[in-house]
Amino acid sequence: MQDLVDTFFNGEVFLSSLPLLLKGLVNTVLLGVTVIVIGSLAGVLIVLLRLYAWKPVRLIAILYIDAMRSLPTLVVLVVVYFALPFVGITLSPFVAATLAMSVVVSAYTAEICRAGIEAIPKGQFEAAAALGLPFVVTLRKVILPQAIRIVIPPLVSNAISALKETSIASVVATPDLLKMALDTQAQNANPTPLMSAALIYLIVLWPLVKFGSRIELASKRMKTS
Repeated sequence: MQDLVDTFFNGEVFLSSLPLLLKGLVNTVLLGVTVIVIGSLAGVLIVLLRLYAWKPVRLIAILYIDAMRSLPTLVVLVVVYFALPFVGITLSPFVAATLAMSVVVSAYTAEICRAGIEAIPKGQFEAAAALGLPFVVTLRKVILPQAIRIVIPPLVSNAISALKETSIASVVATPDLLKMALDTQAQNANPTPLMSAALIYLIVLWPLVKFGSRIELASKRMKTS
């Protein structure tokens, strides 16, 4: 038992690696928030193009959504970071990770929002048109506010998944939590930093998971009431 503790939960190694782990945590949160914001805004724009743009644009949006949902995020990241330099576009690890993850998150966000918008009865469009409301105003003041209430639970789950997937940024040397844990593990020849990173992920993400469950439960109650 003592050997197990010394190997995986070594107090001295934990204390020496904690500053780097906390620095990695800050980078992870920054990356995750940036990806969620950019991906969510892009996803809303894409779903509007997917539903209401000219047919060629709709087809491109559909292709984009399907392709990004089919590809693993790691593959997208590798392409962005390692392939783009061959066409003269070189990105820093953080920017490459942000771009790769944002395009994937935007595709999932677009599909979630599409389901929410299409759940709104079409009669509401007709009623708004009968009142003389322009289409853009109808979307902004009638359709989207209702759709947002529907899609909040899956969007929260999508955001949590995005935060977890920030760990793949370590592949391109982004100094996130996992990268710092791997580096300090190699320096100390001890897996304690990796176990510590897992514990930090758990501490940060568990409340978000519980929050997502509460949001989903509240949404179900609103539908049944």
